Amino acid sequence: MRLRTLFVVVMAALTAYGVLHAQRPFQEYRAIEYNDFPVPDDWSEKTEFTRARLRCPGIYLHGFGDGGPLNWTIDYPRSDRHLLQGIRRLTRIHTRSVEQVVDMDGSDDAYNWPFLYAVEPGHWDLPQDQADQLREFLLRGGFLMVDDFHGTLEWNNFKHNIQKVFPDREVVDLKNNDPIFHVIYDLDDRFQVPGWQWSISGLTYEYDGFDPKWRGIYDDDGRVMVAICHNMDLGDAWEWSDDPRYPEKWASLAYRIAVNYVIYDMTH
Repeated sequence: MRLRTLFVVVMAALTAYGVLHAQRPFQEYRAIEYNDFPVPDDWSEKTEFTRARLRCPGIYLHGFGDGGPLNWTIDYPRSDRHLLQGIRRLTRIHTRSVEQVVDMDGSDDAYNWPFLYAVEPGHWDLPQDQADQLREFLLRGGFLMVDDFHGTLEWNNFKHNIQKVFPDREVVDLKNNDPIFHVIYDLDDRFQVPGWQWSISGLTYEYDGFDPKWRGIYDDDGRVMVAICHNMDLGDAWEWSDDPRYPEKWASLAYRIAVNYVIYDMTH
């Protein structure tokens, strides 16, 4: 009897552990641009993958856009859902049709989502406890892609915050022969992908961000942990990819970059 009782107790403990560490359910949040974007009919389908969007505290930078604490929602959720449809069509990955918003809040939930995407990191205001958990997430094998920030001021603010995560690791330019650019598509010929602002300004760059920078941070085994897309806006390219006014060549590169990064994350 005692053995059976022990077995029941152990199974109950394991079940409780599983409940406590289960993935958080999908939830939508207030955003700067979209608050009534349609939810796909299959949003609750059980799948093998979805891409998570990092919710990170933000600040206002005078003269450099607005949004402050809601900067993390730029393009959300339209660009996320367009991209996930693209991953479905361009790969064999069984991905969910909706994104997952993730916080570095001290819980274990972040470790359920191996691919994190963050926008406007030039406006980050990352508390040290969140920086510490982001470092733990990345060193456990997670992957972070940052996108949509431009120019010197936003770069300097991002660098200040990413150094809280990795004070001892260097941000480097990714070389053309890095596997991340060749895991599916060969992407030696990369160019600046502008945001929708191009349709108003006629410029492919913002502020003094004239040249696209493909940068990263490596782990001790040579794996890219942080992929940094500076002076470009891939999120806008996904967001506006269904609008004929947005040039196909920019949207096409943005999707191919995303596919490569996702496959790289899953295989390295």
